[in-house]
Amino acid sequence: MTDTVQTDADAPALPTPDDVLAAAERIAGQAHRTPVLTSRTLDALVGATVLVKCEAYQRGGAFKFRGAYNALSRLTAAERERGVVAFSSGNHAQAVALAGAILGVPVLVVMPEDAPASKTAATRGYGAEVVLYDRAGESREEIAGRLQAERGMTLVPPYDHADVVAGQGTAALELFREMGPLDALLVPCGGGGLLSGSALAAQHASPGCRVIGVEPERADDATRSFRTGTLHTRQPGPDTIADGLRTPSLGRITFPLVRELVAEMHTVTEDAIVEAMRFLWTRMKVVAEPSGAVPLAALMADPAALRGARVGIIVSGGNVDLAAACALLAR
Repeated sequence: MTDTVQTDADAPALPTPDDVLAAAERIAGQAHRTPVLTSRTLDALVGATVLVKCEAYQRGGAFKFRGAYNALSRLTAAERERGVVAFSSGNHAQAVALAGAILGVPVLVVMPEDAPASKTAATRGYGAEVVLYDRAGESREEIAGRLQAERGMTLVPPYDHADVVAGQGTAALELFREMGPLDALLVPCGGGGLLSGSALAAQHASPGCRVIGVEPERADDATRSFRTGTLHTRQPGPDTIADGLRTPSLGRITFPLVRELVAEMHTVTEDAIVEAMRFLWTRMKVVAEPSGAVPLAALMADPAALRGARVGIIVSGGNVDLAAACALLAR
């Protein structure tokens, strides 16, 4: 693991709660208003009132559509004509491809060769050009940067982008608007886009809510960064079943937002992620991918921590490789 330090001179302009509100208006009518589910069994298990925001039912199968559509909708006419390039292990890839298809924007996505086959197929199915790379020996950022320069495209990264962060925050904003203030909100964390956006939404709609980020133990760079104040980076990306959370570090935008607005960071084991998936699939009938089950895994692993509270959980997506998911659940 290597550590880098972000200085004030490096700091970009950060999105605000107002940007989340503007994004909500921008994506209205395009993004689905996803359901909030409850389970008496889950409430009894953890001793809390749990409200599950199901982004698995979002267009493209994950929350990522919110940020991608918000970012692409803000491009100029010339930028739309030249198209966009993105890099992603799957959910952002599908989201940008779908947003591009809706808005008439050409999309090229750099994806790892070992990305779930269902995610690669869906990205191509939405009309995007896909360039595969070897995660172990190549840098997706370098490949995307080269393609961006060669083709004059606009880069839309998966999390470290103000419009993407603002769009992702609309999921939590919807939850607060529908269910009212919460005591705590548990959010999965990879690069921190959803977590940062959720914290901005809470700042506006539920100021007393403790926003808690959760990531796999094997991908604990954000937790280390949060606790030390130094941006930790894992190279190569960590090996976890939560493939959507394999990002090597928080970003230049998300790191300061997480440090300032997030109350706590927690990690969960691979086994805990599988058990949370099993509960969501079998008891709540929600097909959640491993990354989406991470927040519930934290709550189930330590139910006493939020006993008696009103707790929100964002299940971030449901884009699973069926054979791999069934193997996990059967083991």
